[in-house]
Formats: sequence, C-alpha cells, structure tokens
Amino acid sequence: MKTRSFLLIILMLFIVSNSRAQALKAKNPIIHADVPDVSMIRVGDNYYMSSTTMHMAPGVPIMKSTDLVNWEMVSYAYDRLADNDAMNLDKEKRAYGKGSWASCIRYHNNTYYVSTFSSTTGKTYVFSTNDIEKGEWKRHEFSPSLHDNTLFFDDDGKIYMIWGAGRLMIAELEPDFSGVKEGTEKVLIENASAPAGDNIMLPAEGSQLFKANGKYYLFNITWPRGIMRSVVIHRADNINGPWEGRLALQDKGVAQGGLIDTPDGKWFSFLFRDYGSVGRIPYLVPVKWEDGWPVLGVDGKVPETLDLPASKGLIPGIVNSDDFDRKKKDADLPLVWQWNHNPVNELWSVRDRKGYLRLTTGRVDDSFVYARNTLTQRTFGPVSSANTLMDASEMKDGDFAGLCALQRKYGQVGVKMVDSEKFIYMISNETDTPVEMESLPLTQNEVYFKIDCDFRDRKDIARFYYSLDGKTWTAIGGPLKMEYTLMEHFMGYRFGLFNYATKNTGGYVDFDYFRIIDQISADTDNK
Repeated sequence: MKTRSFLLIILMLFIVSNSRAQALKAKNPIIHADVPDVSMIRVGDNYYMSSTTMHMAPGVPIMKSTDLVNWEMVSYAYDRLADNDAMNLDKEKRAYGKGSWASCIRYHNNTYYVSTFSSTTGKTYVFSTNDIEKGEWKRHEFSPSLHDNTLFFDDDGKIYMIWGAGRLMIAELEPDFSGVKEGTEKVLIENASAPAGDNIMLPAEGSQLFKANGKYYLFNITWPRGIMRSVVIHRADNINGPWEGRLALQDKGVAQGGLIDTPDGKWFSFLFRDYGSVGRIPYLVPVKWEDGWPVLGVDGKVPETLDLPASKGLIPGIVNSDDFDRKKKDADLPLVWQWNHNPVNELWSVRDRKGYLRLTTGRVDDSFVYARNTLTQRTFGPVSSANTLMDASEMKDGDFAGLCALQRKYGQVGVKMVDSEKFIYMISNETDTPVEMESLPLTQNEVYFKIDCDFRDRKDIARFYYSLDGKTWTAIGGPLKMEYTLMEHFMGYRFGLFNYATKNTGGYVDFDYFRIIDQISADTDNK
C-alpha cells in the first residue's frame, strides 16, 4: 500500500509539473486576432513583422518582438495609401477589402524595406527607412500592381521581385525602385501549385523568398479543391532555377508565410489560419532541416504548444485601452488605432476637450459604411469586450453615434437624434439590410456602451449593451451572428467609435475613454 501511494504521489507531482511547464510555453495561435499575410525578419535579437490592413489608415502595420510570441506595434509604412475617391469614401466609392494587400518586409545594408501592392491604385510600392521604430518611411511606387510580391536582395547586389498566382513571375528592379528593369521580366515557375495536385481551387500565391545554406526557398499557399489551404515550397541552387517543389504542410488550413530563425539556431515557419469572424490569425510551427529541405510541423502537424516563452496577451501591444488624455503637445493616436479609410483630420480631435476624443460630422451620408472618421481597433479571441462612455449633448437631428462591431455584417449600439429627441438604438446588418432591432428614449446626455465578442469554437456571436450609470448593463437589440466575408471587407471584425450625419452637419460627440478587455459579461456574470 505504501509503495502504491508513493507511486500515486509521484505521478500526481509529474502531472502537476508537466501542466506548469506547458503553461509556461507559447501556444498556437501566437496572435488570436486579425494579423494576416505576415512577413517576418530578424535583425540581431529583434524580430519585425508586417501585415495587411487593406482599407485602413494608416496602413501596413509593423510589429516588433524579442521572442517571436509577444508583439507590439511600432510603426506603419504609410499614413495614407492614396488620396482618391475610394480611399476617401467619396462619390459612393469605397476600398473595403482592397487598399493594400500582402506585404514583404526585408533588411538590407542597414535599411528596412517593405513592399506591397494595390488594386485600388494599380501600383506596386516599396517603402524604406533606416529606423524601423521611429524613422520616417520613404515611398517608392510604380505601375503595374504586382500581386503578392516578395522583395529579395541577392548576394550579387541585384534586387528581385517575384509575384503572381499559379504562374509565378520574376524580374529585376531598378536600384531606385522606380520600376521593373526592362527586359528582365520572365516566368519563374509555370505552375507553382503542382506539388499539391492538379485539382486546385486557389493557385499558388503569397510568395515569400528566402536564402539559407546557399539555397533559395520559395514559400507559397495553395488550396487543393476539397482539401484545405496548404503550404508549397520550391527550392533551387540558382534564383533563375531550375526549381523543384514539394507539399510542405497540410494541417488545419494553416498556410502562407515563410521562414525565421532564432539567435540560438532554432527555425520556425510563420503562417496564418482563417478562423471565422475574428479573422486570419498567425501561427508558428517548428522547422527542422532534412536533406536540404525545411520540414514543417511535428510529424506533419501544427503543434498546440511551442518551445518559446508564453504569451502575455495582446494588451497593450496589439490592442489597448485609451483614456484620450493627452499632453498639450501630443495630439496623436496610439498605433493600436486605425481609421476606416482615410480620415478627415479637421473633424476629429483629442485636444478640443481635455481627456476626450471628439468626432464631428462634416457631411451627410445615407449609409454607415460610407461614414468617415470611424476609429477602429481589432477584436480578438477567444473572447473580447470593448466599452466606452459617450457625451451626446451636441448631436444634431439625423445624427447617429456610438460603438460598433465593424465588418460587412456590422452591428451598432449608440444614440440617434430624431426630431430633437435622443434615442438609444441597436442596429444589426446581419442580413445585409440594416435593421433597427430596438430603440428607447434617452433623457440624459451621457450614456455607456459595450460590445462583447465570443469567438470560442467559432461561435462568432456579438452582444450589445448600454448603461445609464456605468454599473448596471442592459442588453439591447439581439445577438449578432458575425461572419467573415471575403467580398467587401476581407478582414476580421473591428471595434469602432463612430459619428455620422444623415440630415445636418456640424454635430459632435465626445468619447471619454475606450476600454478593451479579454472577458465578456456572460462569463463574469456567472462567477
């Protein structure tokens, strides 16, 4: 009996010890939020990552990490992609799901480079800076728009760009990035999807080129029909080929990305996964080298845990609360914020009223999706909640203002002004037709709003609340079944603060704060 008890104690200690060890390790996904099309480099002990935010401004976010798991926003490649009707939400044009797409980040001769492309402008862009965290980005642009391009600086001083879908192209770039060097454009790989089979739904795209141990490695995503998104890798001894390819990973639909190494010699592949309405979320998979090939995953699978430090959460590095309290000389917004399309800077302020964000209407709009100056942050999983306090005392007839869950099938909770009377309302666009689910009179100027998002097991439900005192919350309208739509928005849901006019301009609202947490009412109320 004593021996059996002793063995049970040892077993229990082992289980507890193992559980604690697992808790101290990083878990996939490394970022449970919409950070798609990731591209990554390591410079010394620091990692830098670029991503896609399409129609948002500023655009092409740059993130930093010292451990590949905990990331923080440090920069954007541009403030505005372009000043055109689509990016400005003018003349019934818009850039939802467009703007700039997949980027590629590189480091060469003490300079950081980020390339991207845009169907909205029909151009390819290369941005450069000597100081990726605090420096200004220099813009280079040329036509045409080269799809899913990867920028590559070869050892002989030549600069290449690879792009395309299925049939991949390559060309040298001019040293000043003014365009493709004449006479150098050619087919690199005729059918890059081939290693994944013949019945392909998504031709190989998302190119990312790397050089390791004297060989070139080209990563692509492809999607065999009826299976899942998959990683294909081609390798060559010379950048011009010949290239040989193989299917590198086919698990959970985790795909599109590339290679990164650590200072102590470990290798990983950074990839992302489509995960419902929260968006496309980044994963890391360990890499080992066999016969000159990078072998992805553990026995061909994406592991749940990684031999890396545990995540400290996405707050404050990727998303964060904001009390809008600024020093006199500081009128900027933290990097966690992005505007839905180009902002009108004259119509927002964090200085007009100390400790508040003011949004002022400047034109009449028929639809929320055309409203300018909607200020956004990512939602995140498994659950997230945002709340705010809004002063509606200076609204005008026809104004709508409040807090939203932004995607094509959006939801709003806020205040509307009708015939000089204020109403709290909730609107659902779940059916692609905005429906007012509930409306009730408001007899005070200040009101609190909250949105809870539940992404667990792809539940994808948002719930909307208001409060008159900031203590007791009341559900309003009904739950919104969130949906990630490829057409139109093509990104994960965002929390947003908004104010737009349907009759008269010049009304404004003041937001006292924006708070974001990783809990929702349904869980905290049951504790």
